[in-house]
Amino acid sequence: MKSYILKITAIITLIAVASGCEKGDLLSNPNVASENSTIPASLLLNHLTYSFYRGGGFVDKVVNSVEEDPFGPVMRWNQFIVSNNSYYRGQNAYSFSNTATAYDVLKYVTKMEEQSSKQFNSPNTIYAALGKFFRAYSFVWLTQRVGDIPMSEAGNPTILQPKFDTQHDVYQNTLQLLDDANTAMTALVNSSTSSSLIEGDIYGLTYLQWQKVINTYKLRVLVSLSKRADDNADLNIKAQFAAIVNNPTKYPVMTGNADNLSFKYNATVNSYIYNPSEAYNEFANIGKTYLNLTTANQDPRTFVTSTPSIAQLNAGKTVSDFSAYVGADNGLAQSTLLANSGNRMYSFVNYKRYYASFVGPDPAVLVGYPELCFSIAEGINRGWATGSAADWYSKGINASLTGYGLTEGQSYSIGDHTGATLGTVTIRIQNFLNNANVAYKGDNADGLRQILQQKYIAFFQNSGWEAFYNWRRTGIPEFSNSGPGINPSGKIPVRWQYPIDEQNNNAANYAAAISSQYGGTDDVNKLMWLLK
Repeated sequence: MKSYILKITAIITLIAVASGCEKGDLLSNPNVASENSTIPASLLLNHLTYSFYRGGGFVDKVVNSVEEDPFGPVMRWNQFIVSNNSYYRGQNAYSFSNTATAYDVLKYVTKMEEQSSKQFNSPNTIYAALGKFFRAYSFVWLTQRVGDIPMSEAGNPTILQPKFDTQHDVYQNTLQLLDDANTAMTALVNSSTSSSLIEGDIYGLTYLQWQKVINTYKLRVLVSLSKRADDNADLNIKAQFAAIVNNPTKYPVMTGNADNLSFKYNATVNSYIYNPSEAYNEFANIGKTYLNLTTANQDPRTFVTSTPSIAQLNAGKTVSDFSAYVGADNGLAQSTLLANSGNRMYSFVNYKRYYASFVGPDPAVLVGYPELCFSIAEGINRGWATGSAADWYSKGINASLTGYGLTEGQSYSIGDHTGATLGTVTIRIQNFLNNANVAYKGDNADGLRQILQQKYIAFFQNSGWEAFYNWRRTGIPEFSNSGPGINPSGKIPVRWQYPIDEQNNNAANYAAAISSQYGGTDDVNKLMWLLK
C-alpha cells in the first residue's frame, strides 16, 4: 500500500504540472510520465479507495481529511467513546469550525476517468462506472457537512471559481449519478464472470459486490433525505427507495456481511489502532449513550465491546450483571471524567478484543449489511415501500450479532482494561431478542425508534459519521447534549463552516451561499435544507 501511494503521489504531481521550459532547456527524465502518458487506472483507483476510507484524504499529509476509522475522533462525536485525557485521546467537545473536504476523491476520480479512457480506448470501463459512485460520495460527504456546495462546475479546470449548487440540486444530481453507476455496472457484470475482481481495488470486491455497494449506499442517501421526502416531489425519494427495495434484480443490494465494503488491516502499514496498549486504553471510556441502550436491553454486545466497572464489581456485582457496565457522559468536564475514571467508575473498551494487536478483530466497515437492513426497515416503517419492517429489523440485529461472532449459549471471557481475565459470561441472544425494549412494536413511532436505536448500536466503531448524522436527522438515540464537556455553547452544532480555501479562493460565491442559506452568517447552529 505504502509503495503504491508513493508512486501515485509522484505520478499525479507530475501529471498536474505543465512544463514551461523551452525545448532543450532540460534533459527529459525517462522516469517521469508526461502529460500525454497513459497511467494505469488501477494505480489511481488504489489511491482513491484508500482516500475513501480516510474520509477524503490522508490524515497526516497535506490533504484535508478527517480520521474516520475505529476509535478515532469521529467515534467520540458519535458518543461511542469518551476521552478522559485530552493529551492522549483528544477533547469531547463538538468544536466544529471549518470543515475538511473530500476534494481529494474528486481530483483522483477525474484523473482515473481520463486515464482509463486512454488505457482501454473506451469510456465504458469499470473505472468509469466506479468513478460515478466516488463522485457521488464526495459530493454527499461535503454537502451534508455544510449545505450548498459547488457541484456542476466543480473539478472543471477552466472554472476557478465554481458556482454553488443548492443542496436540493446536489442531491438530485447525486441520485442520478448513482443510478447511472448502477446501469453501467449492470452491463459490466453481465459481461464478466461473477468472481471478477478489479485491479487496484484495495477492498477486493467483485463487480457484482461493487454494484451492491452502490445501491446500498443509494438507500443510505435516500433515507438521509427523510425530512424532505414529502415536500420535494421532483426528487422522487419514496419512489426511488421503493424501486431499489422491490426490484433486487435491477438494483442488487447487499445480502450479507460478506458484501460489506470493509477496509482490511495489517500490522506493518495499515494498523487497526495506533497504540494497542493498556495505558492508551485507560485514557478513554465507553460512552453512556451507547451503554445505556445495550445494558437496558440485556444486549450481549455489551460484553464484547466493554469491560465492567471495577467499582461496581467491588460493590458486589458480577461480570454477567448488565448494571455493572457503566458509560461515561460526554457532557462532563474532562477533569471530572478523569477523576471518575481513575476511581474505576466507568467501563473501558474491551482490551482483549480491540487493543491486543495492531491487526484488530475486524476490518473497518464503511458501508455494511446491517445498516442496509435497518434502512429498509425504516423506509417500510415510514410507508415508502411494501414489505415487512419487522423482518428487516430482525435481519439487521442478527447481522450485527453475527459480525461479532456471537452465538446462543457461547461462553465469553471478560477482561479488565489491561486484558486480565475477570470471569466469563454466557451469551443469551434469545433473552436479548425477547426483551420488551427490543421486540418490534410495529410500523409506528415506537417501532421507528427501535429501528434507529438498533441501527446506532450496529454502527459501533464503523461507518464514519453515520451514527452522528442519523442522530442529527432524527434525535434518536438521545445524545448527551449539554454540559461543559459538549461545547462552550452547551449544545451540539448541526453543521460545519465552509472550508477556508473556499472562502479565500471563491469568496463571492461563498458569500452568496451563506446569504441565501444562513442569513449571511456561517453559523454552525443554523439548519441546512437537508434538516429543515
